[in-house]
Amino acid sequence: MDNSENIDRMTTLSQVMNTLSERGIHREFRMNEACEMKFENSEKIYHPSELIILKTYRFEGDSNPDDNAVLYVVKDDAGNHGMIIDSYGAESNYPGEKFDEFLRNIPIQESDEFNF
Repeated sequence: MDNSENIDRMTTLSQVMNTLSERGIHREFRMNEACEMKFENSEKIYHPSELIILKTYRFEGDSNPDDNAVLYVVKDDAGNHGMIIDSYGAESNYPGEKFDEFLRNIPIQESDEFNF
């Protein structure tokens, strides 16, 4: 059975980021050194229950495993949309287990709105 319609057309991290930016999503949620998740240009500290993952994109480097990355499209409980970007595999953007634990606790509600 051919499910080619379900395959994401965007193949690179930069293509997905550009398309999200065109849709008004250009800010990031980032974990700081104190392991607090904050929305870019905001002082609010988020708990996983205040966020929803709407879409997950994984990218694998053709020749270098260090080029692996994942981008999550996220919405907070106030309706703000943003991204969480992380490399995966041997090297992560965020050291330690706090980031991974935080991500595992964010509810997932896949949205067809971000299938492009």
